[in-house]
Amino acid sequence: MFENLQDRLGSILNGLTGRGALSEADVSAALREVRRALLEADVALDVVRSFTDRVREKAVGAEILKSIKPGQMVVKIVHDELIEMLGGEGVGVDLHAAAPVVIMMVGLQGSGKTTTSAKIAHRLSTREKKKVLMASLDTRRPAAQEQLRQLGAQANIDTLPIISGQSPTDIAARAVQAARLGGHDVVILDTAGRTHIDEPLMVEMADIKKRSNPHEILLVADSLTGQDAVNLARSFDERVGITGLVLTRMDGDGRGGAALSMRAVTGKPIKLIGVGEKMSELEEFHPRRIADRILGMGDIVSLVERAAENIDAEKAAAMAAKMAKGKFDLDDLADQLRQMQKMGGMGGIMGMMPGMAGMKDKMAAAGLDDKLFGRQIAIIQSMTKAERTNPDLLKHSRKKRIAAGSGTDAAAINKLLKMHRQMADMMKMMGGKGKGGMMKQMMGGLAGKMGLGGGMGGGMPDLSNIDPRQLEALQKQAEAAGLGKPGGGMPGLGGLPDGLSGLGGAKLPGLGGGFPGLPGLPKKK
Repeated sequence: MFENLQDRLGSILNGLTGRGALSEADVSAALREVRRALLEADVALDVVRSFTDRVREKAVGAEILKSIKPGQMVVKIVHDELIEMLGGEGVGVDLHAAAPVVIMMVGLQGSGKTTTSAKIAHRLSTREKKKVLMASLDTRRPAAQEQLRQLGAQANIDTLPIISGQSPTDIAARAVQAARLGGHDVVILDTAGRTHIDEPLMVEMADIKKRSNPHEILLVADSLTGQDAVNLARSFDERVGITGLVLTRMDGDGRGGAALSMRAVTGKPIKLIGVGEKMSELEEFHPRRIADRILGMGDIVSLVERAAENIDAEKAAAMAAKMAKGKFDLDDLADQLRQMQKMGGMGGIMGMMPGMAGMKDKMAAAGLDDKLFGRQIAIIQSMTKAERTNPDLLKHSRKKRIAAGSGTDAAAINKLLKMHRQMADMMKMMGGKGKGGMMKQMMGGLAGKMGLGGGMGGGMPDLSNIDPRQLEALQKQAEAAGLGKPGGGMPGLGGLPDGLSGLGGAKLPGLGGGFPGLPGLPKKK
């Protein structure tokens, strides 16, 4: 979502950091470009004006202009003000109230309220171990109540039985009563939306609020709607009194202005963001992490968290045992590729690595996109079990059959086999050191750089045993280790290479050589 803004701000601020000294005119010229970039990203005008005024006030001080590295000081000021604009500290869904805690979902039609309600319920039941009841109060939209019931069945969440003819306020009262009798910790009320804000909608919202006494009123807004989302938030807050915001479709290609404006305009925290269609693709909104991503500083904490969620401990232990014997077959390679897909693919991982966001375009230009993983997995799945275990069996006739089955050609199969051989050789050299595969090694190396070694067989730290404050301190530790500086690059990569030569032989921490799980990938000729 923030790629265009990231590119614009990155080029502006890089121009400042490359200079030995800054004048007031330099800062003013840079801030004019920053202002233009934010306006193009659809950030509200008053928010942009306030932001640039605060940065100018701090950046034009004598101690900044005369400091040893004035450009880096300006980048730090922009970074700090960006965090402040986004809300300072992250705020999660507040469950500190007598059970059942009532969460009321409001918003316009089509913003994703129903799906987001199910995602929040899934998150609370799996992560917080809460017993959740969902109830649809939308009696106007056809099959709205049935949609929520089906989402509840899919996520194994209780839903209020549908009784036709009841008004939204009666359903709200019945839901709270049913949650109390059923011993539920949380009840989520999915209210009706409209295509636009009107008086009957606001009256209905106020009546539901009065009957159900919600602890949280979350406004669900589509982040692709830009300034309209900001006006929507202001209207709902004035009439109903929202406690927080949930932005959907943050994985889209919008300009990100709504996310940057809504907190500043309403004063209400953005609590959650939807980053995909799956039930699990809902994340907490952390202003510091978003600011780091926008300024190309990476997001180590989210990357470590994502790795901890997606790395299967049992599979990792089984693979560690195989690798200790120097074994690495094509099934193991497919598992590694799937693991990287779960973590968001190459694009998602690169975007979170400090100083690596700019590599995504270079990789795409060389044909190293996430579709490559899908093609490679399809090739492996088209093989027999014997072929996957012993790739030496693959002669011309077998390759012809596999190419037909996977929709590829013999050249693609040969490239995959070459990649596998290189990785298998690497595993043999590593021997017992190859604990748990490339992703686990890579994340373990990053954790080691930040003083979090140990846990989970010497690779990924066991985040379930880490104090939340220690996890939040990860980013600061990363910066202290030189991982969070703009343009700093990953250790061993030496910044951003002009070409893709760094991908084949560059070393990431915790890996014996090569890009994570992808040594020897072909360069585009």
